[in-house]
Amino acid sequence: MKKQLLSVLVGLALTPGFAFSAESKTAELKLAYIDLQKAIQETSTGKKAKKDLEKEFNSKKAELKKKEDDIRKMNEDFEKKASVLSEETRQKKSIEIQTEMRKFQDEVGKSQVTLQKKEGELTKPILDKLQEIVDRMARDQGYSFVFEKSEQSIIWAKKELDITDVVVKEY
Repeated sequence: MKKQLLSVLVGLALTPGFAFSAESKTAELKLAYIDLQKAIQETSTGKKAKKDLEKEFNSKKAELKKKEDDIRKMNEDFEKKASVLSEETRQKKSIEIQTEMRKFQDEVGKSQVTLQKKEGELTKPILDKLQEIVDRMARDQGYSFVFEKSEQSIIWAKKELDITDVVVKEY
């Protein structure tokens, strides 16, 4: 439904001479779009947030890499000694390795969730401020619609309709 409405609006906007009447006034449809991801990444606050996230990501990645290497070594040692171990000892060691693998996978999943949450916490204030700027700009310059550029919504648009750089500059 959302895509259909967007298609109709864009189609109407591209129709030469399209205008609509609002209380006996003729107003032209004025459109723009913003690439929010690019805007976030180009603001000073966004650059700092990205640097903080990368630092935390790299730290966690190194920690997880060490745990993964430890489990791999534990498994290699087990495989080398498996033939001389009793059946009961082999089963216990196998269960121990599987348990460690599950713990590791759980930790990887939790780390991803934590990093996504942290990213949301860092980008929300930036998005809120960008939204304020876009709102003010749309009112001041008479835009009828300002769309967010993403692969799912805007596949192509004239570069002249892109207000991303202006919004970042105002940020």
